Amino acid sequence: MIKNIVFDLGNVLISFRPSEFFDKKNYPENIKATILSDIFGSKEWAMLDKGEINTTEAIEAIALKSSLKKEEIAHVFNLRTELMFPLDPNVKLLPELKKRGFRLYFLSNFPMDIFEEVKTGYYFFKYFDGGIISSEAKFSKPDSRIYEILLEKYSLIPEECLYIDDLEINVKAAEAAGMKGLVTFGSLEVYKELEKALILSSG
Repeated sequence: MIKNIVFDLGNVLISFRPSEFFDKKNYPENIKATILSDIFGSKEWAMLDKGEINTTEAIEAIALKSSLKKEEIAHVFNLRTELMFPLDPNVKLLPELKKRGFRLYFLSNFPMDIFEEVKTGYYFFKYFDGGIISSEAKFSKPDSRIYEILLEKYSLIPEECLYIDDLEINVKAAEAAGMKGLVTFGSLEVYKELEKALILSSG
């Protein structure tokens, strides 16, 4: 019986698609490719998620090895919140699930400074009963320890939790921790699959 629903944030409740953003802004293909590989695909980006470095340190480190200038890298970092916006069809699920008695949590890979902006700016965080961010936990998905931290912090029974993520690798890690899993692949119609998952869990 599912009592707790745990949401990833990126591309489940919040859109984060840098490639599409830079296409809309008409960035040249070669510049876009460099930004995606040197910034978003960098080890520094992963280190930000784990809380191992801060934004200033990440920009400095990327500048040492990228063809992008330090000012250009800093500009892209400043665009991070512009890249994001709530995925309203999925966000609308939160108050409905609360009404039905589910406890709601988030579990997401996020640099702390950006998460603080997002959490302050997006109204829907009021529906959550709690959550874990990778940069605070110092572990990032799909590391099993971040799932364990969530379960321990809120005294959750894994079998009573449904975990929702856009990436299959993260869902498999949640299932390995004992939770039920649902992969969305970035869908805006999560409610359809969620309803099936909840019906199956109570059947």
